[in-house]
Amino acid sequence: MALGSRTALWWARLRGPCPAAVPRGPPAWLPAGLAACRRLHSSSDKEKIDMSTYPVESIRNFSIIAHVDHGKSTLADRLLEITGTIAKTDRNKQVLDKLQVERERGITVKAQSASLFYNHEGVNYLLNLIDTPGHVDFNYEVSRSLSACQGVILVVDANEGIQAQTVANFYLAFEAQLAIIPVINKIDLKNADPERVEKQIQKLFDIPVSECIRISAKQGTNIEKVLEKVIEKIPPPHFNTTDPLKALVFDSTFDHYRGVIANIAVFGGEIQKGHKIVSAHTKKRYEVNEVGILTPNEQPTHKLYAGQVGYLIAGMKEVTEAQIGDTLFMYKQPVEPLPGFKSAKPMVFAGMYPVDQTEYNNLKSALERLTLNDSSVTVHRDSSLALGAGWRLGFLGLLHMEVFNQRLEQEYNMSVILTAPTVPYKAILSSAKLIKDYGKAEITIINPAQFPDKLLVSEYLEPTVLGTIVTPHEYIGKIIVLCQDRRAVQKDMLYIDEHRVMLKYLFPLNEIVVDFYDALKSLSSGYASFDYEDAGYQAADLIKMDILLNGNPVEELATIIHRDKAYATGKFLCERLKDAIPRQLFEIAIQAAIGKKIIARETLKAYRKNVVAKCYGGDITRRMKLLKRQAEGKKLMRKIGNVEVPRDAFIRVLKRQSDK
Repeated sequence: MALGSRTALWWARLRGPCPAAVPRGPPAWLPAGLAACRRLHSSSDKEKIDMSTYPVESIRNFSIIAHVDHGKSTLADRLLEITGTIAKTDRNKQVLDKLQVERERGITVKAQSASLFYNHEGVNYLLNLIDTPGHVDFNYEVSRSLSACQGVILVVDANEGIQAQTVANFYLAFEAQLAIIPVINKIDLKNADPERVEKQIQKLFDIPVSECIRISAKQGTNIEKVLEKVIEKIPPPHFNTTDPLKALVFDSTFDHYRGVIANIAVFGGEIQKGHKIVSAHTKKRYEVNEVGILTPNEQPTHKLYAGQVGYLIAGMKEVTEAQIGDTLFMYKQPVEPLPGFKSAKPMVFAGMYPVDQTEYNNLKSALERLTLNDSSVTVHRDSSLALGAGWRLGFLGLLHMEVFNQRLEQEYNMSVILTAPTVPYKAILSSAKLIKDYGKAEITIINPAQFPDKLLVSEYLEPTVLGTIVTPHEYIGKIIVLCQDRRAVQKDMLYIDEHRVMLKYLFPLNEIVVDFYDALKSLSSGYASFDYEDAGYQAADLIKMDILLNGNPVEELATIIHRDKAYATGKFLCERLKDAIPRQLFEIAIQAAIGKKIIARETLKAYRKNVVAKCYGGDITRRMKLLKRQAEGKKLMRKIGNVEVPRDAFIRVLKRQSDK
């Protein structure tokens, strides 16, 4: 032993094995921070790749886009394997899906990039691949990813054929004028029908059948053909290394030890460690600490050149400093900022409150870091008499809201109360006084407490979406009835082939936000797919519905609703409150009201003592006298007694529940 035997014995008791016996790498007892620093030091000692050997002509930047579960991530795994980026093993499943929530749900939530090196006909190519989400709620991730690309691989399931999100993603790429490579996946399935899918692609997208590539991503069939097509069909980026530096931040993450890690696409010039750069958004100056590419793990390089995609660490310590869509340029060499991204428009709002108010600051910090990584979430301060201080968050959809909540729990260990989702309404004011107060004639209403009175408003507006439903033709009747029940207006109906139909409907957003997707799936045995896009606002007969307890309104339970749906919703809320509020010594009337009109009522009976228990036999008047005295006492108690709604009852009523 390197130390004396007594010292070694003492060391073993205190720490474990003696230093001479400790294996390489950080010991188990080393503090987490020090271990991370040691890992960081060792990663910086990696051999850096020389990116100057890849001129602009040999670079291809592309995304993989498709409907949910059509095999994007599996295709990405095979591309990584075939180019030697990752070792070929049976464990390679969803390699680019790094979040726990992605692996649990089997969906892609965050767009992830990876650089692949591929030799084709003696030329070394650098292929920058971005794997994108397929669900409509994460459409913002797709549109951001396409800004860093010159082409896309459009994956279609040979069994399912073209579905709603396939159509939406195709038009995103088409509008961005990107090269599109159609790929038909899952040809190894027993029920696969690639000929039918090729005809659908030709009919809907006007892409010749000869351009479609049939593959099986799971078995690795024809993957080489996809890579060859990427090199042949997707043009190299039209950028120049001699231009001044211009880099677009298209994604960012937060690391506790290194600060903000920004994913960048270099649109001009070059960048390396030691360069002094400026953010066009914040005007702050930084010194570059590290640049590199993602393979898919971070791989430091000497420089990044025009046309390349990689990451950058520049000592940004605040989460607000790396705005997605920001332009970075060299200090004292200002450039015209890139157009950036169209800001995401929230479709669904929900209140978020800490379970315990002492956790408010921790939750605030967690929200800031998570919104850096997911910039499509909007955050506004809010407070509630029942739930305390919190925030009103805007999401792109219901799945987006659930995933965000799950990430808060898993990545930051925060448990929160999330209220039922609502949508933003608008009101056009007719009162001159109100117009002067607000400074404009049209106001947006997020919270029912802000809902102006009908006498002060010329009309109310509700948000609408243009929904696309792709379904087998045998379910058309049921789906049309469902859409009509949700106040939808049919706009178009097109047969994609002899078995599948594409329906287009104009929906009020409020009607589809909670359970429309589930109802559609159950009606069509899971075969129908749904996608929607914003279609502006339309006039609607909206009302504010109050919930009264013994005649007193409860502000937290007020809702904005269409007049046609008021009775059903009011009855449902009264029934749920009846189950949630504990019984009192006096009777409680739970009522749903529109203005002065009561539209639904439930009565919570009082606890009562059996006052006639001592009456055995005797005159009936004695019995009636005791019951009358008890009723008068209850009436008096009801007058002076306040109904205290407990916090957990509020949570049970306000929380979004699957039984709605």
